[in-house]
Amino acid sequence: MSGPGMPLPPAGGDNPTSLQSFAVLLRRMNAEFNRIAQEFAQAHSLHLTDVQALIAILDADAEDEDEPMTPGRLRRQLNLTSGAVTACVDRLEKSGHIRRVRAVDDRRVVHLHYAEAAKGLARDYFRPLARSTDTARGRFTDDELAVVVRFLTEMNRELVLLRRE
Repeated sequence: MSGPGMPLPPAGGDNPTSLQSFAVLLRRMNAEFNRIAQEFAQAHSLHLTDVQALIAILDADAEDEDEPMTPGRLRRQLNLTSGAVTACVDRLEKSGHIRRVRAVDDRRVVHLHYAEAAKGLARDYFRPLARSTDTARGRFTDDELAVVVRFLTEMNRELVLLRRE
């Protein structure tokens, strides 16, 4: 039995590093992240796709200053139709979560940015998740965390390659 504060049972047989164990643990983590995202969406009258778009826009703002998020890039990243992206961006802008900014060098190009007020709202909502993440990180040495980061980086790289196939 597991619950808040209780350890989860072993993921897949006796070998904690088996492919089955990894698959089970990754599915569990993904399911929990999805549950939290769904609760955020419901609390803010958003669709789950809207939350996925917000994450993509936030990540683009944080990492790709040379390549801001555009509706076309968002469409490709979320594998949506043009109409679905337009509806999503309209909802997010109307609710104050994002802002559209015309590119300086080409006014036809629209960049999508996470609105500062909405960042604060998300930060407040996800603060318990950040604390839990930090608590879990605190149980590992820097060397162990470096291996975890390397695994997650490689896993994300493989997922991107898989999606492109």
